[in-house]
Amino acid sequence: MTTQAEKAELLRSLHIPGTPLILTNVWDAVSARIVAGVPGTRAIASASHSVSFAHGVPDGEGLTVEQALAAATIIVDAVELPVTIDFEKGYATDAVGVETNVGRLLETGAVGINLEDSTDASSLFELGEAADRVAAARSAGVRSRIPLVINARVDALIRGGDWDDMVARATAYLGAGADCIFVLGLRTEDDIARALAEIDGGVSVIAGATSVPLVRLAELGVSRVSFGPGLLGLTLSHLRDAAERLTALGEYPPELGFQY
Repeated sequence: MTTQAEKAELLRSLHIPGTPLILTNVWDAVSARIVAGVPGTRAIASASHSVSFAHGVPDGEGLTVEQALAAATIIVDAVELPVTIDFEKGYATDAVGVETNVGRLLETGAVGINLEDSTDASSLFELGEAADRVAAARSAGVRSRIPLVINARVDALIRGGDWDDMVARATAYLGAGADCIFVLGLRTEDDIARALAEIDGGVSVIAGATSVPLVRLAELGVSRVSFGPGLLGLTLSHLRDAAERLTALGEYPPELGFQY
């Protein structure tokens, strides 16, 4: 793997319905290196929530664009694998700003992004504007001569929209240049199967402790699975448990000997 463009093409090729790309989300250099060293890991993905919390700020673009780019650089520089960055709303109020900022992100060596269509915790961009923002990200890739992989997030089901709105947005984002549609709010196996049937493109989902099992997600035809802030939660849970044991003068956790 010698060029950024080759890494982008590799990342795109890993989105295979039925053989999904599994992305164990990271938030800094050491988490990226640990995940990259696991056999079978093909790419690295950040989670904006985890990166933000590691910086002591809330998710939802609590980071400045400069901080987000610096965090992306740290992760990209830590590994040789393709890296996709959760770039929230593009840290911009309009499509022009999205294109500028995605262009700057590509300068870090990243080859993929998540781009969401929520304006805040309760609202969505108007469909046409949201599609324009996806098109702007695609334009940034074209201008940089990097075949950027765009995982366009559709938040309609968690922001008060209905199913038809979700499908309309997915269709529009694919038409604007998205490679995969990341649908939040697919809770059940039936929801996932219906989304796969009605979206004419790859579908990405987020999974957690109570989600449809990974084997079943593959059987249904999902193209990509990530875990968002769940991996930071898992890590912090183990850290908390170790702290409780040590402060209680308990036995040393064997993981204290982990070499990283």
